[in-house]
Amino acid sequence: MIKDLRQRFNKAFTKEKYEAYMAKLEALHPGTLDFRNAETPIFVPKDFTQKMLGACEDIIDVIVHPKFIELTDRGIPANVNVPGENSHPEFVVFDFGICENEKGGLEPQLIEMQGFPTLFAFQAFHSELTAEYADLPDNFSPYLNGYTKESYLEVLKDIIVGDLNPQNVILLEIFPEQQKTRIDFYFTEQVLGIKTVCLTKLIAEGKKLYYDNNGVKTEVKRIYNRLIFDDLQKQEGLGDIVDLTKEYEVEWVPHPNWFYRISKFTLPFIHNPYVPKTYFLNELKQVPADLENYVLKPLFSFAGMGVVIDVTQADIDAVKDPENWILQSKVKYADVIETPDGPAKGEIRLFYFWKKDWPRPIGVHNLARLSKGKMIGTRYNKNKEWVGGNVAFFENP
Repeated sequence: MIKDLRQRFNKAFTKEKYEAYMAKLEALHPGTLDFRNAETPIFVPKDFTQKMLGACEDIIDVIVHPKFIELTDRGIPANVNVPGENSHPEFVVFDFGICENEKGGLEPQLIEMQGFPTLFAFQAFHSELTAEYADLPDNFSPYLNGYTKESYLEVLKDIIVGDLNPQNVILLEIFPEQQKTRIDFYFTEQVLGIKTVCLTKLIAEGKKLYYDNNGVKTEVKRIYNRLIFDDLQKQEGLGDIVDLTKEYEVEWVPHPNWFYRISKFTLPFIHNPYVPKTYFLNELKQVPADLENYVLKPLFSFAGMGVVIDVTQADIDAVKDPENWILQSKVKYADVIETPDGPAKGEIRLFYFWKKDWPRPIGVHNLARLSKGKMIGTRYNKNKEWVGGNVAFFENP
């Protein structure tokens, strides 16, 4: 996106440098990096960054509005509504595509957002190694709002562990050792001193939860939640597991209900030039004549499953539960990142943290993804190079 930096990086690139960089990354927690790491970061000019941040502030205005809870109650499926919801999510992430507008210029467009964590701990170490590998200029940083690796990790620990003993805080996931993102679990344990616990190992006694901490039954007072309930419901043969929709004496960070409140369900309520127009399918008064310019998405799905990219009237007619679907203006990803075998598209995920005493969440860090397929994601980029996860480096304002 910044021509001279891109040309300098590409000219200096060698396969040997990339392999040495990957060896350092793999060595941090051997055998746990289970997704492709792209050959390049993304260099982001300050005007593009400001457009993303401005859009985020408009979205946050909607989230902090007194009526937001009421507006989004329907977004939580009744069978996964968990008691004990708090006043706001501790984490929010915003995914922006690097897109081409009608004038041929570059602009961000919001693709998705979540009141849910992502690779927070991993990115602190990943971006540090990537800055060294990319020979990053001094006026660029992967962090936002003046954060550094140290201050970022300090806030992360304060939010998740706070004043509790780390042994009473767990990272909760289903079969964590099988998850593609498990490298982040190991970094989380390293940074926070907490344990990762599989849902199948969680113990309920009355209103209290426990886990086996090296042979000692230990109370769980706070859960750093990495469970995605949509994904959990697809699992088979789980046996007799704890029913998390019952009331327990435990705090959630973030509470599972926020995964649904801040999601595709929120998009129709947002009005910003960098947020595509979005409609609940059941509230659509007239189906647009130019359906080819829209994407049809189920509200309750994980990792892009069920998305219809080339929408037809037949697709609309086939929907049995229109209240659970949205129709969203299609965005045009820009082939903007020059690579040796053709340009790549890019997407930037901004991390926002929200401490208890903050009136609003604050942007802190990011990750980036590169694609040469029709959509961002592993299954669209098989056998391709210069694609996968990485980090964006922002030009200082």
